[in-house]
Amino acid sequence: MEMNIQLKSLADKINQLKSKIETEESTKHAFVLPFINILGYDAFNPLEVVPEFTADLGLKKGEKVDYAIFQNGEPIIIVECKSWKEKLTVHNSQLFRYFHVTKTRFALLTNGINYQFFTDLDDQNKMDEKPFLEFDICNLKENTINEIAKFHKTNFDVNNIVSNASSLKYIKEIKKLINAELENPSNDFTKLFANKVYAGRLTEKVVDEFKDLVQKSVSQFINDKINDRLNAALSKETIKQQDEEILPVEDDNKVVTTEEELDGYRIVVAILRRKLPITRIVYRDTQSYFGILLDDNNRKPLCRLHLNGGKKYISLFNNNKTEAKIAISTIDDIYQYEKELLETIALYETELNPV
Repeated sequence: MEMNIQLKSLADKINQLKSKIETEESTKHAFVLPFINILGYDAFNPLEVVPEFTADLGLKKGEKVDYAIFQNGEPIIIVECKSWKEKLTVHNSQLFRYFHVTKTRFALLTNGINYQFFTDLDDQNKMDEKPFLEFDICNLKENTINEIAKFHKTNFDVNNIVSNASSLKYIKEIKKLINAELENPSNDFTKLFANKVYAGRLTEKVVDEFKDLVQKSVSQFINDKINDRLNAALSKETIKQQDEEILPVEDDNKVVTTEEELDGYRIVVAILRRKLPITRIVYRDTQSYFGILLDDNNRKPLCRLHLNGGKKYISLFNNNKTEAKIAISTIDDIYQYEKELLETIALYETELNPV
């Protein structure tokens, strides 16, 4: 099962059960151990997951971490758990001390819902005070799931994660700064724009006036970008729905594709293959006609063959996509309309790549 599905399932379970979970121990078993399992580690294998881990390296007597995840006989992640009702704070955590005396490069502080991953970016072998990865398991985004996946047993690579941790840490801090500036622009942030658009002297009063203008401008800019993306997405969806226009349901028992229709299709392919790969020329048979489409798209008919009645016809499509039904004696007459068929292709290709 894919990790995103497993994480979604765990999030659903947490939302259903958390009102019944009262203690830290219950939080561990109901929320944290399933997460460790999702990372590919067997929570019931003491060679992979050691509960109540004690390093016994000069630390305070009885001091331990809740879990240590092992790989090749060495701890790779140490885990401290809190009750889901508690807020996470790394202050005075035993993770700091265990991080220093073990070979692990990663520490995890969690209450089963909020997760904070730490490493030693600021000072080697000394756990950072700020996490490089932080998330709410009940509100995950795709990019966060990609980061979680790097801790999976099959993907785990210390150097790769540590290298990426630096970027994650600074991106997170920069995003916080951006958010703060958007909510309440600082003088420096305001002057960055005011200097470029205001010719006068930037007095304190002018800067204060520009703070409001900058805040409104940024807000409008973001809203415009969001609207542009929404409109683009809606436009694509509309086109997709049109392209996937549902045809009348055909009774398969009544639609019989004849050899003559297939021969007609082969003639059209022979005419158009100099311009198109065969894979783009697709036929669909219906009770009314034998349709030949570009890219299997209902909105891009190349021609239609009417061969099953008393008279035979070919339908061609002009620049306005208007159907012109022309009588033919045999399917060999299709060759006479090579020019029209090639012009129809050119029409669709121009729509796709306008000059």
